[in-house]
Amino acid sequence: MLPRLLLAPIAILATLSAIGIADADMTPRDAGALGKATYLYIATVRKDGNQSKAAPVWFIAGDKQVFIDTNSDSWKAKRVRRGSPMLIWIGSQTGPAFIAKAEIVQDAAQQDMMIREIPNKYFLAKIGFFGPTRAKFDSGKIVTIRISPQRDLPDGFQSQPGTPAPTLEPAKSAATN
Repeated sequence: MLPRLLLAPIAILATLSAIGIADADMTPRDAGALGKATYLYIATVRKDGNQSKAAPVWFIAGDKQVFIDTNSDSWKAKRVRRGSPMLIWIGSQTGPAFIAKAEIVQDAAQQDMMIREIPNKYFLAKIGFFGPTRAKFDSGKIVTIRISPQRDLPDGFQSQPGTPAPTLEPAKSAATN
């Protein structure tokens, strides 16, 4: 069983490389945490600039990007369509955090990767509960979101719904102004 577990991340990375996903940076801290995590906690930025509530999601991690599926009419999808960044906590709501650019991807190869890999990682998807299917993608019921980390947030950064979200760019210090 152990060799099969070791081959799964290699297969995922090979698939992601083959479909051209390798243009964002992920820090070693985040890569290590993603390798151990079962869930991501994701918040988006509302039109007023405030954080939404962080919600747990299943994910597949590449070497430089992360992928999630969500209902096409979810707040996550709606906000990503209008350009909202995502605030991501790895593993728990107090885990390592980063801010990321996000985009909905329509590429069938990426959708197929999600259809194949989510059941490999999540038992409920493996036995047929939840999880992406070709029919859900084709009907427009679900979408895949590509998350590209932009910068780490400080250790201990926590979700605070209704408060101003950090920006994609780091804050300038007074010494650099």
